[in-house]
Amino acid sequence: MTLVNVGLANTRTRVRALTTKASRHVRTAPYLRKWLILGCLVGVIAGLGAVAFYQTLTLATHLFLTDLAHYQVPTSAAEGFLKGDSGFQRPWLIPIIVGCGGLLSGLLVMALAPEAEGHGTDAAIDAVHRNPRGVRLLTVAVKIVASAITIGSGGSGGREGPTAQISAGFGSYLSPALDLSPSDGRIAVAAGIGSGIGSIFGAPLGGALLSAEILYRDDIEVEAIIPSMIASIIGYAVSSAFMGFQPLFGFAAPGFQFDPAQLGWFALIGVIGGFMGLGYSTSFYGLVKVFQRIPIPRFVRPAVGGVLVGSLAIALPGVLGTGYGWVQKSLGQSLLGLPLWVVLALPFAKILATSLSIGSGGSGGIFGPGMVIGAFTGAAVWRLLEPIAPGVPHGPAPFVIVGMMATFGSIARAPLAVMLMVAEMTGSLTALAPAMIAVGLGTLIVRHFDATIYTSQLKSRADSPAHRMQRSMPLLGSLNVADFMARPRVVLAGDEAVASAVGRLDDERLPGAPVVDERGAFVGVVRRSSLPPLDEDGDGATNVGRFADPAAPTATNDEHLDSALESLLLARANWVPVLDDDRRVAGIITVSAVVRGYRTALRGHLRRVSEIAPNTVVVDREVAPGAEVDGIALRDAALPPGTIVMTLQRGDELVPCRGDTLIRAGDQLGILAHAEDAETVVRLIGGQGHQGRAADAAISRAES
Repeated sequence: MTLVNVGLANTRTRVRALTTKASRHVRTAPYLRKWLILGCLVGVIAGLGAVAFYQTLTLATHLFLTDLAHYQVPTSAAEGFLKGDSGFQRPWLIPIIVGCGGLLSGLLVMALAPEAEGHGTDAAIDAVHRNPRGVRLLTVAVKIVASAITIGSGGSGGREGPTAQISAGFGSYLSPALDLSPSDGRIAVAAGIGSGIGSIFGAPLGGALLSAEILYRDDIEVEAIIPSMIASIIGYAVSSAFMGFQPLFGFAAPGFQFDPAQLGWFALIGVIGGFMGLGYSTSFYGLVKVFQRIPIPRFVRPAVGGVLVGSLAIALPGVLGTGYGWVQKSLGQSLLGLPLWVVLALPFAKILATSLSIGSGGSGGIFGPGMVIGAFTGAAVWRLLEPIAPGVPHGPAPFVIVGMMATFGSIARAPLAVMLMVAEMTGSLTALAPAMIAVGLGTLIVRHFDATIYTSQLKSRADSPAHRMQRSMPLLGSLNVADFMARPRVVLAGDEAVASAVGRLDDERLPGAPVVDERGAFVGVVRRSSLPPLDEDGDGATNVGRFADPAAPTATNDEHLDSALESLLLARANWVPVLDDDRRVAGIITVSAVVRGYRTALRGHLRRVSEIAPNTVVVDREVAPGAEVDGIALRDAALPPGTIVMTLQRGDELVPCRGDTLIRAGDQLGILAHAEDAETVVRLIGGQGHQGRAADAAISRAES
């Protein structure tokens, strides 16, 4: 056993040495080389993940529906173009099988990774905004199996959610493994979302744009486009090498030529598609709330949803599984073989089935069902108009294609990306011209109600924590972490006993410390609260390295303070370790150090402003107890006209300088004032007996 442990330790040491070299190489590389490396890594995983999930889903579908239910699901052109069975041999068995699939999925998710519940794309979007290091690899593995069971047994869901989580999870893993900056970590996860979805749908260009567009309702992450293009084309090449390069639905409308006289009909599809998208989102999250209120165990809820979906499928088999084979039928003359009531009912039935399957807690995507809903929305419009309306195309394909684009592109708040993806999936770039009017109208309708199918989307970059911080404290980007970091008071060895670690942390009154291996390389961060009490750990001899968090946010000594502040926000702590090029702990950076750095930069900036503006000085001092402004709101502080309060620091916190902000004793104020008003400003801040401190203003005047 000892030899085994020694071997494992040596292996871990060698792996850390390799990742140290890789981290140094990637972080110091120029932009293009860095993202060629990272994009290729994410793309390869996206492509292989798409293949792995596709094969797992195919196996599950064959096992549950083909072998047990004796029902052949229709497939798309790229999947063999199977027409499927026209009915069920044993209809009563379908609700049982779909319900059992939901139960198995629920048990697996609740036992191993509850965060894998529902659709995965929202979780990946949230990770980009709030914690790019937070996607667990266990969650990804559980998501693959649970989604394959849910969809393979007949549950209504898409396969893009699991594939997006696979590559997004790998992007999340790269952040701590290569010590990526928070901004690079966000882009890596975003590129994973787009490349995963683009790979499973065979739509690399749309996938690349999707990774930048899907993060916000009314904005786009420009920085993610180039990395995502690299990841998406690599992912597409890898997945298509196994699954073929044919578009998912073949070349659906090869003879279509746009006629401007048809614009009115495509505009109608856009309006209907926008409202169908609203219905999809409203129904889905409405049923999510209903299932949350049902007083039964969470793992049972997907089984209830599965039984209901199976019962619905007896009348409308198109609600089972992904439904891509039914989209394929709607693109050709096979649509005429379906009863009109089926074509009209299927979009609403698919909304209900997806809400029951995924909204109940089942695992799967909501992108794919959105495609089916949009396809049959367009198909229904064509069936109703074709016999009576002039100028309607002879085949349904253009209406079906534009219906997919308008319905899901609008409610996903990613109109450009979805347009391109559907064009790639159907091999019909000529449909983009009429699609623009339809998608534009659908998006206007959805924006009017401020709705979206992805609740983790932020409105714009102004609402992103990272972008908001960069905008509000831009001067941090000019300061180096190495100039403001402190020496760590405690660094724990990975093989140090828990009892010793607890004693050292308690002696220094520290909430945690970095942990290093025998080479001195960073292993992770241990929090005092995560260490077990000594009475539960026997004699406390367990190695503290077992409790270190390797994904804990860090900073590097060559970064700027804005990146370090983002790491602090991600860590939700008042300190993070600072690593050098060899992944050794060079120091720690704290919130107070960042604030001190910001004030240093701001003082320099204010003095530069005072040099430009004549007769201005900088007053930078602490509010004394009993001062005239103590307890007064800024707007009521009676400061001389033209005086500007630039900063207000309260402890380690920078307080926004608004009119209703109360000034308190101990606050550090940074003020830009006219030279003749300096003594008045100092008197107001210093209180009675502090007028002599007007010398400070004189010094500022002399320096300026």
